[in-house]
Amino acid sequence: MTDPDTVSFTTMKDGTREDYELLARLEKPFLALTADRVLDELRRAGETSLEGYRITRLDHGLQSATRAERDGADLDWIVGALLHDIGDGLAPQNHDRLSAEVIRPFVRWDVAWVVEHHGIFQMLYYGHHYGWDRNARDRFRDHPCFDSCATFCERWDQSSFDPDYDSLRLEHFEPMVRAVFGRKAHDPAVIREGFVSALPA
Repeated sequence: MTDPDTVSFTTMKDGTREDYELLARLEKPFLALTADRVLDELRRAGETSLEGYRITRLDHGLQSATRAERDGADLDWIVGALLHDIGDGLAPQNHDRLSAEVIRPFVRWDVAWVVEHHGIFQMLYYGHHYGWDRNARDRFRDHPCFDSCATFCERWDQSSFDPDYDSLRLEHFEPMVRAVFGRKAHDPAVIREGFVSALPA
C-alpha cells in the first residue's frame, strides 16, 4: 500500500498530476525554512573556518554586513554583504558563484552579480603574490556593475578581517535575512533585471 504522502512513481516521467500536486504542497513548508538553513550555515561558519585568518568566516560576514549597514546601504546590499561568502563551506574554489546562487532568487540583480564576481575582483589585493593577474577583473570593465563590485570589495569585503572591529551580532541581521528569504522567489519587482542601484557615497 502506498503512503498517501508519498509519490507513486519511481521515475519522474511516470509521475501523475496528483503526484506533482502533492510535491508542491509538501515543498511549501521546506521552502519556508530557507532562512533557517541559511542562518544555520552562517553559525557553522563561526565554528569551522579556513586556517590562517584572524577571524572566522562568520565574523567576516558580520563585519562586511556591519560596514554596509553603517555606510547606509539598503537591505539587499546588507544581506548580500553578510552572505557573500556563504558558499565557502561547500565550494571553496567557487564560493562566489555558489553564494550568488543562494541569494539570486531573492535580491536585486546587481547585488547577485556583485556577489557572483567578487572573487575575481578581490584578486586585485592579493593575486600578484601568487603570480596571478591581479587585474583579471578588467575583463568586466564595461559591465554596468563593475563599479559596484569594485566598491563592494574595497569598502566591505577586503577591509573586513579585523579582529578588533565592533561588528554587530548575527541576531541583529536575522530579521533582515528572514525578510529577504521571505520574499517571493524570482519576483521581477525584486530582481529588477538590468537595474544598477547606487551604493552609498
